Amino acid sequence: MCGIFAYLNYNVGRERRYVLEVLLNGLRRLEYRGYDSAGIAIDSDLTLEAQNENGKCKPYHSSSPLVFRQEGKIESLVTSVYSEVDKLDLDLEKLFLVHAGIAHTRWATHGVPAPKNSHPQSSGEFDEFLVVHNGIITNYEVLKQTLVRQGFKFESDTDTEVIPKLAKFVFDQARDGEGGVTFSQVVMEVMRQLEGAYALIFKSPHYPNELIACKRGSTLILGVNELGGETSRHLFHDVKALTANEKPKELFFSSDLCAIVEHTKNYAAIEDNEIVHIKDGSVSILRFDNEKEMPASVQRALSVLEMEVEQIKKGDFDHFMKKEIHEQPGSLTTSMRGRLKNGIVGLGGLKDHMRTIRRSRRIIFIGCGTSYHAALAARPIMEELTDVPVTMEIASDMLDRKALIFKEDTAVLVSQSGETADTLHALEYALENGALCLGVTNTVGSTLARKTHCGVHINAGCEIGVASTKAYTCQIVVMVMIALAIGSDKLSTLAKREAIIAGLTKLPEQVRDVLKLDGEMKVLAQSLIDEQSLLMFGRGNNYATALEGALKVKEVALMHSEGMLAGEMKHGPLALVDEHLPIIVIATQDDSFSKQQSVIQQLHARKGRLIVMCSKGDASLVCPDGRSRVIEVPQVADCLQPIINIIPLQLLAYHLTVLRGYDVDQPRNLAKSVTTQ
Repeated sequence: MCGIFAYLNYNVGRERRYVLEVLLNGLRRLEYRGYDSAGIAIDSDLTLEAQNENGKCKPYHSSSPLVFRQEGKIESLVTSVYSEVDKLDLDLEKLFLVHAGIAHTRWATHGVPAPKNSHPQSSGEFDEFLVVHNGIITNYEVLKQTLVRQGFKFESDTDTEVIPKLAKFVFDQARDGEGGVTFSQVVMEVMRQLEGAYALIFKSPHYPNELIACKRGSTLILGVNELGGETSRHLFHDVKALTANEKPKELFFSSDLCAIVEHTKNYAAIEDNEIVHIKDGSVSILRFDNEKEMPASVQRALSVLEMEVEQIKKGDFDHFMKKEIHEQPGSLTTSMRGRLKNGIVGLGGLKDHMRTIRRSRRIIFIGCGTSYHAALAARPIMEELTDVPVTMEIASDMLDRKALIFKEDTAVLVSQSGETADTLHALEYALENGALCLGVTNTVGSTLARKTHCGVHINAGCEIGVASTKAYTCQIVVMVMIALAIGSDKLSTLAKREAIIAGLTKLPEQVRDVLKLDGEMKVLAQSLIDEQSLLMFGRGNNYATALEGALKVKEVALMHSEGMLAGEMKHGPLALVDEHLPIIVIATQDDSFSKQQSVIQQLHARKGRLIVMCSKGDASLVCPDGRSRVIEVPQVADCLQPIINIIPLQLLAYHLTVLRGYDVDQPRNLAKSVTTQ
């Protein structure tokens, strides 16, 4: 949820203004994750006051850090930073051959949004240790009590503040003894005391021009940009071969690849319990083990990022959400590229485990929110093509119930980011119980991708809008392809599989066709702008469409909306129906069509205010009297229909949000990557 970013330039002159802009722009690239405050830390000048107001001298000889923190949007932080710079008369044109800066966007968990709760959090006066943090420290109260007894005073309400204060405590204890202590030794001792999930970046004037990052559970990326030549991709044991040279270079830490793509395409995903130390332009990676006093050196190869800068820009669109809705023909094509050949589905990530999957006792789909809905949409075809029972689990509920999972099960875990906390905990639970774990994610190198036995990347491209659109439709396509691959050994379903594969090849063009409803959905949104509630009824393949459509309206338009199983209408929801409440009924041609016709008749009998989604040419079948508004969409294979049907609802949610004056890309209280339970 929080976003962390750091920038270190080595042997290349960068003005302070440039450093500030790199840090602030890094935060802008992390905005989509969701946040309510932000902050940065850079170096000041040695000429600034070396004493505090009580006459106490600073306990180091290097430049003091300058910390800027602000509640609200990043632009509020920008205004605050430049205002403070003017007051300090700080030289923005000063050139640094080496400089280390850190930055953070905060999504409040402990303490309200306020400057004192924003990051970087400090060890106290003189900012001897500064930390930016993504995650939650579960034992912070115990640590806080211990540090208070040692004389530390706390200024924030956050769990994070214990970390820099603990670092100072460790540093002071070591300094009082014989010999010195390295930055990595300080961080290692801090890690021994921390419990919970975290990604951390440390900055300290005791260790000028150095940065240390470490992680346990939360994503953290290292980016390397060697200037004046190709970055060699040696093993990171030979970080000395890669970075231990005098070549000018830029090094980055980030929660997300989106924040480094405009600087470099060379990156490494930091693993759990690893400590990455940047010193003298050289990168060292150490593996922390609580049982061992000394860490082990780690070998690591750089990966090349397959992402273009254009993917993280709006282009000609006003909002990322609209851009991503309209990108779906292309994202679906990319998801299928290289996987459909001569009527055969090939998924290289599954082939070594296919026999085990086919022999499964059952398949368990596990996800949260939109990812859960995508799995629900794929469940009918998975059961039909594989003859394996499929059950659905919301990750948090599965953990609360300690649901039964057996070693004969295959658990399919679905997460756009690959970092969803509940889904990752469900993964750990499934692994502990011996199930084969298959990941479906959009993020290469994510925790889900690394920790599952096998999996498939959906290749939807970078999705910036908090409300998922193109990732949802790509998830469904990928899970349909998984069903086709698992069931490819069954002669009885051959005709069905061939029809679906033929439908997949035509799907991007049909999605392009349904996107032409954009203007019509805007008109519909104008008629609903003042409504307080909206119901959506679906069944069969399109029960998931009703749930996901309602979720989109809730997420971004901030309107109460409920997706309901049409078969349950008579068991309570029918009481809500009157001539005022708008109801969307999804009644496209499939095995449930006649039942949906019956639902429409019953709602008409109660004077319901209906909006009916139907297949092209079926308007007279669903609304013979012409009393209802009709949305006509192309008819495709049953299992692909949810992909077509969700797009008008995505457009409706988008236009409702714009018309109601809300933030489309960063809805209130929500985060893109939910990394807390």
